[in-house]
Amino acid sequence: QVPLVESGGGLVQAGGSLRLSCAASRSIFRFNIMRWYRQAPGKQREFVASITRGGNTNYADSVKGRFTISRDNVKNTVYLQMNSLKPEDTADYYCNAPNDLGPDYWGKGTLVTVSS
Repeated sequence: QVPLVESGGGLVQAGGSLRLSCAASRSIFRFNIMRWYRQAPGKQREFVASITRGGNTNYADSVKGRFTISRDNVKNTVYLQMNSLKPEDTADYYCNAPNDLGPDYWGKGTLVTVSS
């Protein structure tokens, strides 16, 4: 097991910023990719951003130019810097890591609420 623990969520006004963290209890270097997802109330979970071991990033169109994903392989942590937040960014945010031997690893999520 590689428990993932998200933190950094909270209440912020539109236009504000938050930085989410995803801490792993073991090395994340072995994961060739790590991802952030989010799930808004009444909606399906959706992809937000990903980062490979080599640092290549990919973003959902809805967050491009506003969110930045990064990883620190020494601290075993993945970050999601979120700027220019909008009310539609309100959701539970989840960290994800692949598991070749079974279901992917998921954290329990951190809630981000953006007020208008």
